[in-house]
Amino acid sequence: MRRVDRDEAGIRLDRWFKLHYPGLGFGHLQKLIRSGQVRVDGARVAASARLAAGQEIRVPPLAATDQRKTQSPAGGGSSDRELLDAALLHEDKQIIVFNKPAGLAVQGGSGVTRHVDAMLAAYADRQGRKPRLVHRLDRDTAGVLVVARTRAAAAFLGGAFKARETKKIYWALVAGIPRRQSGRISTYLARDEASERMRDARHGEPGAEHAVTHYALADQAGQKVAWLVMQPITGRTHQLRAHAAHLGHPILGDPKYFNIENWQPPGGIQNRLHLLARRIVIPHPAGGTLDVAAPPPPHMQQSFAVLGFDERTGEEVVL
Repeated sequence: MRRVDRDEAGIRLDRWFKLHYPGLGFGHLQKLIRSGQVRVDGARVAASARLAAGQEIRVPPLAATDQRKTQSPAGGGSSDRELLDAALLHEDKQIIVFNKPAGLAVQGGSGVTRHVDAMLAAYADRQGRKPRLVHRLDRDTAGVLVVARTRAAAAFLGGAFKARETKKIYWALVAGIPRRQSGRISTYLARDEASERMRDARHGEPGAEHAVTHYALADQAGQKVAWLVMQPITGRTHQLRAHAAHLGHPILGDPKYFNIENWQPPGGIQNRLHLLARRIVIPHPAGGTLDVAAPPPPHMQQSFAVLGFDERTGEEVVL
């Protein structure tokens, strides 16, 4: 048995085998999967199935030529380049867009041993210049992450974010059903250093910043769980997580902002943050716009299946 690493969450099963067993031919792998010799948590799965961290993969006995494994510089799991390649959504001469896995930090910090900013060295050009981050996602938020290949592209994209010329769409599963099916959340947020979270603040209070979010209900499971489509107009730290809690409907699996006591999720829903950076529409340095979407991470796909939500419903919501 092999366990799926946290930083491999969201990777396809066939891609996982290509990373860990590069000597295993595509046809041979397909045969192993179809015949049920490969199983995930004891169940048959398709080659296209996306994996969740902690799942156990049954790997049948392989020939010696199939067993060569790819190791990262740290000595385990996939290499930085391979992990980023597996998460690639778009690439051109000026921009790269990744589907950042939930649990992978964007930048370094206390207790962070692996993060996207350092991993981008694997995409350095011939002069050793690595791509540059132009925005961030929380560590436990999955989805669209835009990176600039050049200094000029970074300046252009940074200006677009600052001028609010970008459109960012998020999907969130929250506890309970908002009274209004759509609306605008406008608050002031300030950082509480003791709890490392954002709190509601008053206008003019030191450190308080105005935060605005639009939201709309995409679907609901009885009165238990709502699927919200959210669009942050401003870009404050933890904005959507804090605003969902302010609305009285915190995001499922949020360790910092879930504040409903004795609330139990429906069976089959993992206790992980159910927040996806679903889509971004951004001006392109070469002209026109870039419009990229990311699929939900495995734990959210599982929750959608449990709750009977259809991903196509979210695409029909207009904010």
